[in-house]
Amino acid sequence: MHRRDLIALAGAALAAPALPAGAATPPPPGYRVTWFDAATPGSGRVGSRDVTAAGDGTMWFCGQRNGTLNRLDPRDGSIRVVALGPGAAPHGVIRGPDGAAWVTEGGQNAIARVDAKDHRVQLWPLPERFANANLNTGVFDPRGVYWFTGQNGIYGRLDPRSERMEVWEAPRGRGAYGITRTPQGTLWYVSLAGNHLAQIEDPETGRVRVLDPPTPNQGARRVWSDSAGRLWISEWNSGNVSVHDPRDASWRAWKLPGQRPRAYSVWVDPSDKVWLTDFAANAVVRFDPRDESFLAFPSDRPGANVRQMDGLAGEAWGGESGTDRIVRIQYGL
Repeated sequence: MHRRDLIALAGAALAAPALPAGAATPPPPGYRVTWFDAATPGSGRVGSRDVTAAGDGTMWFCGQRNGTLNRLDPRDGSIRVVALGPGAAPHGVIRGPDGAAWVTEGGQNAIARVDAKDHRVQLWPLPERFANANLNTGVFDPRGVYWFTGQNGIYGRLDPRSERMEVWEAPRGRGAYGITRTPQGTLWYVSLAGNHLAQIEDPETGRVRVLDPPTPNQGARRVWSDSAGRLWISEWNSGNVSVHDPRDASWRAWKLPGQRPRAYSVWVDPSDKVWLTDFAANAVVRFDPRDESFLAFPSDRPGANVRQMDGLAGEAWGGESGTDRIVRIQYGL
């Protein structure tokens, strides 16, 4: 399905970066925190959610509440808004090998592609059998096939060349959430409700192998690979960040600081530092595996609720879904 939607351009003066004045704790030397308004005039609540780099200095982010995909230019704070269609509620976004933005579009129960140049929207609906999949996150495998999860108990793939889609019921039912690809080309996802890590062991047949982390009922929410292919997992229920090394089948876990941390997102930067978000602390948290230290970056507003992180060398990004802002943490300054 093809549809050309209107694109709104917010003026730089109207969408300028929000100043970090009033932050609970100033960032330490070498770091800078900046917030950008995600809302544009007349947009209403945006629900700024998942983010990813567009490859040209701009950042894509999902507007889950107003059914949009947005392109933020951090140089002037301007935002280009792409409407994804009636009832849209996008969750995850990644940049594909073709340079386009690929979106798990839960409101229309479809995979969406937004062209990087003209912002044309294409939709591939899931089969009727898998209505209301609660689509979550996507990733591309080394062959250029797009894999995705749905929290109501599915995982699937879409081949952009043939436009063929296949969807399977996830083992142990509900909960399939974050998904990642290792540098070795293997695919892994985690299940929040199912409390496990799963490898898509055979990309040809879609066969899955389930692994149970050592912490029971941990609520594995998101997963990201480091440069060695180790799987870093944010555990919502336990408040841990854990790591699984497929090379020796080992596991390790660390509790985030505080009495009752709630680890939601995880992203591993190019230097293999692990970035997480803790809803209880209302903060982005950086974990250094070398010395096992944590460094917190609290939001300057309550209820930030950063549900996903991504970034590039020198910059960690997240969407504050609770404040309709995008946060950027620059490091190594």
